[in-house]
Amino acid sequence: MHIEVRNLNKNFGDFHAVKDVSFDIEKGKLIGLLGPSGGGKTSILRMLAGLEAPSSGDIVFHGKRVNDLPPQERGIGFVFQNYALFKHMTVFDNVAFGLKVKKMPKEQIRERVMYLVELTGLKGFEHRYPHQLSGGQRQRVAFARALAPEPQLLLLDEPFAAIDAKIRTELRTWLKEMIERVGITSIFVTHDQDEAIEVADEIMIISKGRLEQKGSPWDIYKNPETPFVASFIGESSFIDNISSLRGFESAAVHPETKALIRPEYIELGKPGEIKLASATMPATVKHVHFRGSEWMVELMVGDTKLITYRSLEKDVLHPGENVSVLLHRAYLFNDSDSWIMENPLKVDPMPIHI
Repeated sequence: MHIEVRNLNKNFGDFHAVKDVSFDIEKGKLIGLLGPSGGGKTSILRMLAGLEAPSSGDIVFHGKRVNDLPPQERGIGFVFQNYALFKHMTVFDNVAFGLKVKKMPKEQIRERVMYLVELTGLKGFEHRYPHQLSGGQRQRVAFARALAPEPQLLLLDEPFAAIDAKIRTELRTWLKEMIERVGITSIFVTHDQDEAIEVADEIMIISKGRLEQKGSPWDIYKNPETPFVASFIGESSFIDNISSLRGFESAAVHPETKALIRPEYIELGKPGEIKLASATMPATVKHVHFRGSEWMVELMVGDTKLITYRSLEKDVLHPGENVSVLLHRAYLFNDSDSWIMENPLKVDPMPIHI
């Protein structure tokens, strides 16, 4: 299903929850609606589903405006955060529920349900009740039930929020593979950026009711279009006085310039480890945190705090230790513009505008 949303708004009394949001979604794409809690993500999802009416704007499915269509006529499957399974029904009957409502022949129902039971890895559990299943298994039942009527669009509201971390990681991979196999257009809401980056083909970042940016996870990470996106995606150091750092003195010509520097833009080393010594700055290690696959290091360059990573293969750093730092690039912004600037002591001095 191809989706078009034009100038969508939603008001709850005096609260403007969704503000003039517009976007297109291609058929078969898996889209992540990402943003902080209360930003408007679920309101957008519920309007697509027909569970909330827009205050203004248009929702178009395959060229047809559906604002006035009830949920059951939109061709949508919905997976709720709390699963919403029928406790008194078996796995088979939960998955079959929508098909029975449509009064499909029993043999067709059985064939469809058993196909989905196997697709979702629930074969052998079809006669169990929800209380006899793990959280991950219950979520798979919810997926299967939503897919049973063969919807054209699958909507998922925080689908992994009620599941423990290990199972959540496994389900992310499973969900992406399953949706690719089924080929259904899907949209899921999350406030977990790792989840969105790992699962989604494209991400739409929503904040304070507005669509900040839409694109692939890589494009959004490498080329943020707004200060909010730059600060929300990834771990960054927020800097007020970027012109005080070596290589970025020219930023002072831009009034009220601030900066975000991502960890991978910072090269950290003990004395002698960084080749371009003339471009480095002295720094002091403030904290070192073990992150499983690497160390996260907090540094102080004068009064400026920076965060970067260090390989486990290199010598361990300790708080108070003196090190050298080379900044490769920074995301700069002010009230009227934003751009990525490379360190001219290392590369071409021309800034790259985005």
